[in-house]
Amino acid sequence: MSTLNVDALVGVSSANAITVRGEGSATTSLQQGLCKTWVNFTGITNTTERDSFNVSTLTDVNTGRTTVNIANDMANANYTGFWYTNGSASSGYENFNNYFASGFGSFATGSFSTSVYVGASAYGDAHRNFAGIFGDLA
Repeated sequence: MSTLNVDALVGVSSANAITVRGEGSATTSLQQGLCKTWVNFTGITNTTERDSFNVSTLTDVNTGRTTVNIANDMANANYTGFWYTNGSASSGYENFNNYFASGFGSFATGSFSTSVYVGASAYGDAHRNFAGIFGDLA
């Protein structure tokens, strides 16, 4: 095990692990804190990726439902993440309304799904969709 000290950065590295000092004397695992996959896409007309990291393809399941296929699989399906949609077909970030709701559908080691709901029982496409995943890679 070796110690890394660059200016105010203090850490310890070993095989496949880097631990750094955070606030105060607490330490954190650098690998655990990294976003393992992220994507920015539109669901209007075609599900089209704008930009991504560690995403192989997007699958347009049907209106308002998308599967994000992960290029380098996660270690298990117990990871977490964030999901954002602007809640309308408009391109504005601020276009929220109470008629739209969204969330993750399912998690698998090689993919996760997202859904955008319009009203009580229908799916709807949204212009802005952002997702990021945190957890262990396989």
